[in-house]
Amino acid sequence: MIRVQTTRKFSGLLHRLAFLDLLKGLSVTFRAQSPRQTYTEQYPLQRPQIAERFRGAPRLNVNPETNETLCIACDLCALACPEQLIVVGSERNPATRRKELTHFTYDLSRCMYCGLCEDACPTDALELTQDFELALYAREGAVLTREMLEQGPEPAHYAK
Repeated sequence: MIRVQTTRKFSGLLHRLAFLDLLKGLSVTFRAQSPRQTYTEQYPLQRPQIAERFRGAPRLNVNPETNETLCIACDLCALACPEQLIVVGSERNPATRRKELTHFTYDLSRCMYCGLCEDACPTDALELTQDFELALYAREGAVLTREMLEQGPEPAHYAK
């Protein structure tokens, strides 16, 4: 019984001194990480390939013929949002008896980009684009107004 314990202690000490566990872990790492499979993107100058289903910065779509927003102020996007970050303001037009959009705000600093607001919109007015460059220096710039959402995100252009 004592001899078995001594053998286990010696074996454990040998493993620690020879770094056998470290070498075993490194072999697993280097077996799975072949240099042929890695690549580097030259990011600012070469745009990365974005997945088709990626959801990024929001945009309010406008009718190209009338240049009028497609939003009918139904407030379904604000109700569907789990973070309550969308605020839709509307007034009823007495002449046409329709609701008209007065203001629309979207707080990007709390958005999870889940796409529930996009799915809830009956007119496809709200869309999550594929723009991913949303870094800001202050949170005040993360609250987007109706005008900013209608223009859509402006892609950054980098030069050498």
